[in-house]
Amino acid sequence: MAKKINEFVTWVGKIDWELKKFHGDEFTTRKGSSYNSYLIKDEKNVLIDTVWLPHNKEFVANLKKEIELSKIDYIIINHGEIDHTGALVELMREIPDVPIYCTANGVKSIKGQYHKDWNFVPVKTGDTLNIGKHTLTFIEAPMLHWPDTMFTYMNQENILFSNDAFGQHYATESLYADKVDQAELYQEAIKYYANIVAPFGNFVTKKIEEIAGMNLPVDLICTSHGVIWKENPMQIVNKYLEWANAYQENQITIIYDTMWNNTKKMAEAIAKGIQNVDKEVTIKLMNTAKEDKTDVLTEVFKSKMILVGSSTVNNGYLYSIAGILEMIAGSKLKNKKAVAFGSYGWSGEAVKLITEELRKAKLEVVNEGIRVNWTPDEEATKACIAFGEEIAKA
Repeated sequence: MAKKINEFVTWVGKIDWELKKFHGDEFTTRKGSSYNSYLIKDEKNVLIDTVWLPHNKEFVANLKKEIELSKIDYIIINHGEIDHTGALVELMREIPDVPIYCTANGVKSIKGQYHKDWNFVPVKTGDTLNIGKHTLTFIEAPMLHWPDTMFTYMNQENILFSNDAFGQHYATESLYADKVDQAELYQEAIKYYANIVAPFGNFVTKKIEEIAGMNLPVDLICTSHGVIWKENPMQIVNKYLEWANAYQENQITIIYDTMWNNTKKMAEAIAKGIQNVDKEVTIKLMNTAKEDKTDVLTEVFKSKMILVGSSTVNNGYLYSIAGILEMIAGSKLKNKKAVAFGSYGWSGEAVKLITEELRKAKLEVVNEGIRVNWTPDEEATKACIAFGEEIAKA
């Protein structure tokens, strides 16, 4: 069902309440999501982005209720990923000659996915499109979060169509940020940033500074997922600047996998030691074999220090830890301390190997870690508590 944003702009997207996995199995979307598409009606009519492929027929059918398709003059694709372009094939069957405005990399992306030679119009930062009462300005935003990404700015209405930037995987009928549960919204926003945008923090800062230098007033930020930022839209921009600046909270997260609960016992004892020294710090323990990896990475992103533990198996560490270490490395986190721990029966290489991976991920390793042979006895448990106390002081 379409929703009017103002006299000229209508939301024509899809709210996906049932979506629980995104990017294959990479991102868990417990709160669902939305695919936000926007229709601008002026002297010329413009469609900005479409929806994910499974909803292509529904999207086109609903769009026909808002406008005769032949009256769409331009299509703007801010980012070529399939959750934004999935309805293009269905739509272009009916209006095959309508020009599609996107970046040069956007052309590569769309052609690469759909193998169609549509009427592409490549644009770059500063290029404009006059549609009557309004002018649209294109702003390339590479690596936010793909090389093809751009923003589109609508003057007079002062709307920034930001695509993936400033979004969340969050289903709501309310449409606007100020109409939803704020704690829930910001948890989904930081989760989205931590798992999708964090590796490109330097690009985030530079792009926001660039747009600020263009002196474009912003009254609405219309994202491609989740809510529209209407009341004080710069609140999310300021959060992005904060998150991009080597972000950390007063939190230590202990992540581990364990075969027979010995490494789990170590984690609990280490946590007790940290608490003995620092009563104010938030401590979170997360078993990576049981927790959702999206949530784990979010907590890692928020932390000032992480501890990574694993039993030794086949001269290495457990596979869920391997996956999380890969995600941590890919996130390019800054200003994080780290240390490894783990139990073993025979060879005991896990702690050394995890420590090596933490260093490769550019985390500051503050200690070479602690190992416990077999099940922690009273003496080993005291050693883990003392280790936690030492780590807290670090």
